[in-house]
Amino acid sequence: MRAVLLPGDKRVVLVDRPIPQPGPHEVLVQTKASAICRSDMSIYYGTPIVGGAPTVDIVPGHEAAGVVTAVGSAVQHVSVGDRVAGYLAVGSQYSEFGAQGYPMLDPDWKCFGFDLDGGDAEYFVLPEANVLSLPDDISFAAGAVLTDMVGTQYSTQKRLGVSARHTVAVVGLGPMGAAAVLIARANGARVIAVDVLDSRLEQATELGADDIVNSANIDAVEEIRRLTGGRGADVVIECSGNPIGQNTALDAAAKLGAVAFVGESRATEIRPSDQIIRKLLTVIGGWYFPRGDWDEIIRFVQDRKIPVEKLISHEFSIEDAEEAFAKFDRRETEKAIFVW
Repeated sequence: MRAVLLPGDKRVVLVDRPIPQPGPHEVLVQTKASAICRSDMSIYYGTPIVGGAPTVDIVPGHEAAGVVTAVGSAVQHVSVGDRVAGYLAVGSQYSEFGAQGYPMLDPDWKCFGFDLDGGDAEYFVLPEANVLSLPDDISFAAGAVLTDMVGTQYSTQKRLGVSARHTVAVVGLGPMGAAAVLIARANGARVIAVDVLDSRLEQATELGADDIVNSANIDAVEEIRRLTGGRGADVVIECSGNPIGQNTALDAAAKLGAVAFVGESRATEIRPSDQIIRKLLTVIGGWYFPRGDWDEIIRFVQDRKIPVEKLISHEFSIEDAEEAFAKFDRRETEKAIFVW
């Protein structure tokens, strides 16, 4: 089978590998769609931000969907021919956090596409517990995207109780921020979208944003306050991972409001007293979704007829992987996926 490897230093290698064989509790999936995520760029550069294993021989791709072609002898609930997507966090279902649906919080968890071979190949293997059922009316491309940014945003906004009574500001409109706009709108909230690129702001409008703010041309905090009658946004979802964006989120949030940090970041300087303590602000981290939320996510998308595929800007063949990663790195694409 054809598979992608990312040895670091922005290199992309296509290799031929044997089709993997599933163990007793595992499932073999023929890949139909696999999305590129901004966190994949850390492997592309050679500085992976997730996982503890060397990634030079690991197939990337933690957002994948396809058709089951073989199952292990102990698999009970998945059959050959099933349409599925992959849940990236591999770990025990019986540990403290795994039992709550959060295996990624366990210290010894493994990440699909970082520690374990991922979906940027013609086939991938996952434990049965990590196989997510995909209904016929959800495309493979949408299924791949649902497993990360849409799932993350659904879970994050569920924790914050986002509803029609809220004004939600989304800071940073890359793929994750675009998903935040889409989910907040589907939750009924008024949405203010903030970015420095007009193209992203235009997409946010298409996805349902009520107001857009180009923070390269105007003070985003002041504009959000103006748009909210001086109060600030009830909820701010920060997806840029940029220190300026993170401080904008804290400053733009209303008193008794909430901020979710979703964009990956290594270090940021903030002012806790002014930005959090004296505003009685709730601040949470948004990172992936609990395993048990999957059925809710699917129903949410189906019931509200959410156009998930609008989040995808480019499709590539696996044979064009070098071009796909290079364009994604240069931000010439937004959400890009490999399709078979």
